Amino acid sequence: MSEEAIACLEVCANSYQSALAAQNGGAGRVELCDNLAEGGTTPSYAQIALAKKNLSIEVWPIIRPRGGDFLYSDIEFELMKEDIKICKSLNCDGIVTGVLNTDGTIDKERCAELVGLAKPMEVAFHRAFDMSNDMDQALEDLISLNIKRVLTSGGASSAILGAEKLAQLVKKANGRITIMPGAGINENNIKNLIDQTGATQFHASAKEFVPSKMEFRNTETKMGSIEDEYRYELTSVDKVKTLVNVIQTIR
Repeated sequence: MSEEAIACLEVCANSYQSALAAQNGGAGRVELCDNLAEGGTTPSYAQIALAKKNLSIEVWPIIRPRGGDFLYSDIEFELMKEDIKICKSLNCDGIVTGVLNTDGTIDKERCAELVGLAKPMEVAFHRAFDMSNDMDQALEDLISLNIKRVLTSGGASSAILGAEKLAQLVKKANGRITIMPGAGINENNIKNLIDQTGATQFHASAKEFVPSKMEFRNTETKMGSIEDEYRYELTSVDKVKTLVNVIQTIR
């Protein structure tokens, strides 16, 4: 049975703890990452190692050396290759990555190198796809590279706003690659996305804010750019369960 025929929720897990919550909520797979505020960057060795050791669902780390665009320097590309080697050594089920050229086309040469290096792991393409200059051509490029699935919002700021394009991409893919809607998916719009797009695989962080247990709080300084440093984000078991229950109604 092809992947796109199997209804599944992939959770964008920002930590090993979030990955555990995703599994407990019934997710079929996690895209393991760090720094969700930047769209996700490569997680640490420890996060990947513990996830692979203790999870029974698939673990796909993101291979993205920094936030921002998807045009990488030679040094950054070397980092990506080393991280793929680490994922392979830890027996990850696959990796999620993406590289663009300066003109917004898929960097087929570099992507092919990463796909070859990742074997026998499979490769998915993240929302660098949404930043490409021609999504229809980009889709054909990814198919030619043997990419397993592509995460996309249809080029819009959220999947629900890009639903029309997502439906077109699902039709154009025609089973050659899995189109997986993502960005802003929640319990309030997942049913509409299923009905409008024809997709069966969906991607969500299903996160919630967890308040800090710190009693002393210095409000005069900050450690970073996050607005409130006395709370952090984790995947919610209950939110995952809600999404999974809706997705499992797909026939």
